[in-house]
Amino acid sequence: MKKSQVVANIVIVAMFICLIALTFTNIATTQVSGDTRVVYSGNTNSKNVCFMINVYEGNENIKAMLDIMDLYNVKTTFFVGGCWAVNNLSLIKEIYARGHEIGNHGFYHRDQDTLDFDANVQEIRLCHEVLSKNLGIEMTLFAPPSGAYDVTTVDAAESLNYKTIMWTHDTIDWRDKDSNIIFKRATKDLSGGDLVLMHPTKQTVDAFANILAFAINNDYTPTTVSDCLAE
Repeated sequence: MKKSQVVANIVIVAMFICLIALTFTNIATTQVSGDTRVVYSGNTNSKNVCFMINVYEGNENIKAMLDIMDLYNVKTTFFVGGCWAVNNLSLIKEIYARGHEIGNHGFYHRDQDTLDFDANVQEIRLCHEVLSKNLGIEMTLFAPPSGAYDVTTVDAAESLNYKTIMWTHDTIDWRDKDSNIIFKRATKDLSGGDLVLMHPTKQTVDAFANILAFAINNDYTPTTVSDCLAE
């Protein structure tokens, strides 16, 4: 075989390998970004919206948020970290007693897209066991810490009968501690079925009543994630 033919064959093989690699990369990306098991919004035909709250800190602000929701007769979903719940059992019991839905937010707030299947399962299961034992509930909604998930995370959640919940709008209130910005991010382009991510920060509390009033005055019903998912 001529040297030129050998080189040509090597080039063809290299291109073929690259094509295969790109194909599998695209498949992997599609599985994560287009996984229909991951929920980013609820029933868009409804007028329900959820201002859901992820909790690993902010104890000093939670009761104020609960009082504001009582004032507006609103219930929401708190996605609770297991290690936080262990150290704040009285507060998590109060959240639940005041009629709010409790979701799973992992145990140690780890980026679950960096974990293998067993470690993903452990994070979700440990949180489940703490809350199930202390509240007597069987949760079915899981919000990955930092929104970090991959196919393995979703598979692990599903194996434990959990739906993986993301968000439609993120207030980024943990970073941008400005009540006006939080209000704008929570209410801009609000639509039926929207899931709006929040945290128990002081600035979120400052904006919270206005956010709820805006939703209600525009004929939306602030409620739980489960209510938003209902057909």
